[in-house]
Amino acid sequence: MCGIVGYTGAERAQGILIEGLTRLEYRGYDSAGVAIQEGGALEVVCRKGKVGELSRTLEDFDLKGTCGIGHTRWATHGKPSEANAHPHTSCAGDIAIVHNGIIENFAELRDELMARGHSFASDTDTEVVAHLVEEAYDGDLRAAVADATARLVGAYGLAVVCDREPGTIIVTRKDSPIVVGRGAEGSYVASDMIAMIDATRDVVVLADGQTARLTAEGIEYFDEAGEPIEPTVTHVDWDIDMAEKGGHPDFMLKEIYEQPRVIRDTLAGRLVSGALAIDELDMTPEELDLVDRVYVIACGTSYHAGLIAKNLIEAWARIPCEVEVASEFRYRNPIITPTTLVVAVSQSGETADTLAAIRDARVKGAKVFGITNVVGSPVARESDGVIYTKANKEIAVASTKSFLGQVASLTLLALLLAQAKGGLTTAQIRLLFSELADTAEQVEAILEDTAAIDEAALACKDATSALFIGRGMGAAISYEGALKLKEISYLHAEAYAAGEMKHGPIALIDEGFPVIAIATKSPVYDKIVSNLQESKARGAMIVAVATEGDEDIRKHADHVIYIPKVRDAFSAITASVPLQLFARAVAVARGCDVDQPRNLAKSVTVE
Repeated sequence: MCGIVGYTGAERAQGILIEGLTRLEYRGYDSAGVAIQEGGALEVVCRKGKVGELSRTLEDFDLKGTCGIGHTRWATHGKPSEANAHPHTSCAGDIAIVHNGIIENFAELRDELMARGHSFASDTDTEVVAHLVEEAYDGDLRAAVADATARLVGAYGLAVVCDREPGTIIVTRKDSPIVVGRGAEGSYVASDMIAMIDATRDVVVLADGQTARLTAEGIEYFDEAGEPIEPTVTHVDWDIDMAEKGGHPDFMLKEIYEQPRVIRDTLAGRLVSGALAIDELDMTPEELDLVDRVYVIACGTSYHAGLIAKNLIEAWARIPCEVEVASEFRYRNPIITPTTLVVAVSQSGETADTLAAIRDARVKGAKVFGITNVVGSPVARESDGVIYTKANKEIAVASTKSFLGQVASLTLLALLLAQAKGGLTTAQIRLLFSELADTAEQVEAILEDTAAIDEAALACKDATSALFIGRGMGAAISYEGALKLKEISYLHAEAYAAGEMKHGPIALIDEGFPVIAIATKSPVYDKIVSNLQESKARGAMIVAVATEGDEDIRKHADHVIYIPKVRDAFSAITASVPLQLFARAVAVARGCDVDQPRNLAKSVTVE
């Protein structure tokens, strides 16, 4: 969950590294550092805090070297500090590395290295790699890195420099992203292509075990055995404007407003001659008809998208569907057969727990579909088929547009399974697809007037806890609403199926306690109104997300946020948007950084 950047070429590296780290800061921001080849030695500068702290410090150094690596960190081993910040160096200080991932056997390796006389300056797992490379180095940095990584257990994306090989960067990876590109001014490496998008649109996404040697003159690629290879080049067709705020005060708000476009792009071209067509899934209708069990595996926000999918798959396709937290899935020996379909949902496509679950499911014979936002990501590469959510780059840590893209994609999958199983007629699928497409316009209508949302947020900003409730589809939406509120505003929030209120949660409610309810028109509307009455009788302050035209709900709620009328199956899309805006408004009112909430990173690439 850290950001890596590197450059070697004709230009001064300092500014290029800082610019790249700034763009990668969403991946980690508790400390940052660079190592630049300067006058025949390595100049390593690290600072605790955000990249801005490092940038201000480097102004005094004014380094002129043209080869270097940089890193912005999200702590896994060792607290945030200058000592634990990357790059880490060898005993002699002649080798420096940056690392994304976790070295699981670092303690064992550290003990071995210390017994052989190595001294350590940090508490991190990463530093062992610098010492392993130091021991293996005999004039060939690439070979030394290969020897060192052969000892590692865990995940890693590495960039390594040595003062005895001027102008050279060695990069490699296992289960952690590394992207390499060649521009007019030199060679670049990063953990995310956004860091090099100004320099080149043609990039190589390294596969596990592959290595690249970057020099000012060019890039060489090697397979796991060290043999030269010709890489697959990916062309990036978006530009840095997509990663700018576009006039909004923060990326989160910008990305919320992009959601209608995400829905349209995700659905574009999916209905052909009245039937759904998702060719990327590479399964015939006959093979889909054989599916008798579905698992959706995911983490965090993606897990909540899976809860929504469960309702749709079981209702339309009449197939049992279970939603599993990816980190638990592979440890409980789930029932998997060749007719099981596993759907892996990951915004980044690199979530470590989800990747591990995919591999386990495939070993057991399941077909695996991926739903991700990143072309060429590990989830995409390791799945039998993939649906891309078409959200483009999402910068804010709290997922918004990717979530709606996932919900739209999973809805398509539910319709496709229903089509194959005969659970829905062609006419029904056409109608449902049309209504799904209409949600883009409905989200636009919600975004036109947010006054009621802002008013409700101000009423809740000083609370210490909040409760989200709903029934049916509203219960699944509530989980995502609670997560959004607590991850960016640091206001504790929990979500419950409203029928569970009397089984414990109602004890929390006292005078002024915020209860946020999904109270849209649905088959269980009367039930949720009854739960609101119970909460109101105990002093709760009720915020209700309700359907336009429902005036009766005002009798039970202190604040009402109206959304357009929509089929209950698609209410997850429309009702989620005001909850995103509500969480953001509360966070802003509390003075929180909505784009970079504390202790969180955008992509969880370690277990």
